[in-house]
Amino acid sequence: MSITTVGVVGAGTMGNGIAQACAVCGIRVVMVDIQDAALQRGLATVSGSLDRLVKKDKLTAAAKDAALALISTSTSYDALKPAQLVIEAATENEALKVKILGQLDALLPADTIVATNTSSISITKLAAATSRADRFIGMHFFNPVPMMALVEIIRGLQTSDATHDTVKALALALGKTPITVKNAPGFVVNRILVPMINEAFFVLAEGLASAEDIDAGMKLGCNHPIGPLALADMIGLDVCLAVMNVYVEEYNDSKYRPCPLLKEMVAAGWLGRKTGRGVYRY
Repeated sequence: MSITTVGVVGAGTMGNGIAQACAVCGIRVVMVDIQDAALQRGLATVSGSLDRLVKKDKLTAAAKDAALALISTSTSYDALKPAQLVIEAATENEALKVKILGQLDALLPADTIVATNTSSISITKLAAATSRADRFIGMHFFNPVPMMALVEIIRGLQTSDATHDTVKALALALGKTPITVKNAPGFVVNRILVPMINEAFFVLAEGLASAEDIDAGMKLGCNHPIGPLALADMIGLDVCLAVMNVYVEEYNDSKYRPCPLLKEMVAAGWLGRKTGRGVYRY
């Protein structure tokens, strides 16, 4: 199957990033959200991101205009019907995702592939909430989507070879480097990354070093481009906590227990960059 139109459910950070990545490569995008204001914010984010590429001479003004022209928006799932692939990019909440996927499944043509951008929830379990489990797959982009090369392609137990191959071909067409991953909580990257972030919170809570020194240590000692605490602020502390909770539930192993400081900061509403305060102030 050739993918010429992609549907994206969710106009937030991941959704608008996926939309930009597709549109820049000449693929038509239909971006859907429940609120028009969210769609307008998403489009503004894409436009600003493209403007920065133009200023850096990495994109022409004409190419920017062409990309924006390929993105249409709607508050109705009906607008997704022409898409050969629909990517769900809603908040990392299993109940919400199951609800959205059920609505999409009832509406979309039978041959449409549905993907989820989940970073931790079981693909097999989400696929079972649809009537197209063989045409359901995980397509996990990384933030910021336009800049990050990796896409994890996660096969559920039911995912067909044809679905996997189609989605892998799309990732390559977007200029991404896909890796194929078996279904398991956290998949590969977040299975390693988020517990490391959680451990950084334990180190901070125990007063072993300041947040700045913890981040500097990992940047300079491990050659990481960003420290784990600053990265948590970028990802969202609520997302990090949600992922750790999935690990605890699925693996039943105390090594995945969320750090109490992480839980307390989320309870305080200190979620990172998106709220102006997390480990750091913004």
